[in-house]
Amino acid sequence: MADKDPIMVRAEREMVKQAEVYKSPYERWKAAEGLPTLRGYFVKNLFEVELAPWRSSGDGSAAIINLEGTGGFNDAYVAEIPRGKSLKPHKHLFEETIYILKGQGATSVWLDAAKKQTFEWHAGSYFAIPMNAWHEHFNVSGTEPARYVAMTSAPRVIDSFDNHKFVFDNPFVFDDRFNAEEGYFRESDRKIDQRRWQTNFVADVMACQMNEGGRGIGVKSLGFALVNGTMKSHSSFWPVGTYKKGHRHGPGIHVLILKGHGYSLMWQQGNPIERIDWEPGSIFVPPEMWFHQHFNTGKDSVLFLAIGWGSDKPKAGGKQYVYKSVKEGGDQIEYEEEDPAIHGDYEAALASQGVACQMGGKHPFCTAKAEAA
Repeated sequence: MADKDPIMVRAEREMVKQAEVYKSPYERWKAAEGLPTLRGYFVKNLFEVELAPWRSSGDGSAAIINLEGTGGFNDAYVAEIPRGKSLKPHKHLFEETIYILKGQGATSVWLDAAKKQTFEWHAGSYFAIPMNAWHEHFNVSGTEPARYVAMTSAPRVIDSFDNHKFVFDNPFVFDDRFNAEEGYFRESDRKIDQRRWQTNFVADVMACQMNEGGRGIGVKSLGFALVNGTMKSHSSFWPVGTYKKGHRHGPGIHVLILKGHGYSLMWQQGNPIERIDWEPGSIFVPPEMWFHQHFNTGKDSVLFLAIGWGSDKPKAGGKQYVYKSVKEGGDQIEYEEEDPAIHGDYEAALASQGVACQMGGKHPFCTAKAEAA
């Protein structure tokens, strides 16, 4: 075999060298903000995450969350506002949804500074920022910091345009999302259907009345449609001694545990299972097309908030996810289709916590079946 041309060898080495040091526009933006990045499959507890000064925010501190399951499609960050302080007004061309972890404060949103709309929030509040609208967050407490977690579409927007001014200083007004309507950030009574709530502000997700029906025994859920955005979200509840059916969807759905203790299994078909043990404040993102399943092992019910765009991203070939049995070509694993070891492991986990399984008579592999029948 003839030796390679020395010029070609040098060119290939240079290409490799450049690739090894390359940083995407999004990664360069994070570096300019001075923020650390949390990676992996999950963050154990957002209340305990160490934050760094957020250069462009003024007095705030934050950390970026880029979990494997997003596939670089979207991101999250956790931020804190010191007592009695505020973050600098800013706007951006990407979507952002915010859940208040602790503290109390207020947010002002505007297109015209003379027509600001201000609403108050506290722990458990949930809202979204209309695309490209100016906004400013305030901590109204003089004694305690306020901490929140936000999900955004920043990665794909910043990487797509690679122009800081275009993303953060763009004059375009999305008046189909927000046009300074009076009372825009009040809780609404409008329901799109039985499972989705059209509202631009939720005072307390923990107190929301949810609807029966979902992916498991005793499951209740409620979808939120905020600021006419494309970022979808829903809350999900299920009782003690039960777990949800396995299913899969697209990337980027951040699952934030609000209440309860347990674990989730995530796996790509044919590959080993990843297990995540969670508690209030945990956050994780199932990767695209990975099956995942959520288990309540605690002595209280579980409530989570799931935020992202992955359910709407089509599968290869443009197909939608269909939540029927995988045996029928769908994307959900029915209880009778499970590996029996999954339920056996769950019963063992419950026993270690002194909790009884409540799936007897409703799950084909449950040993409590005879007692509950």
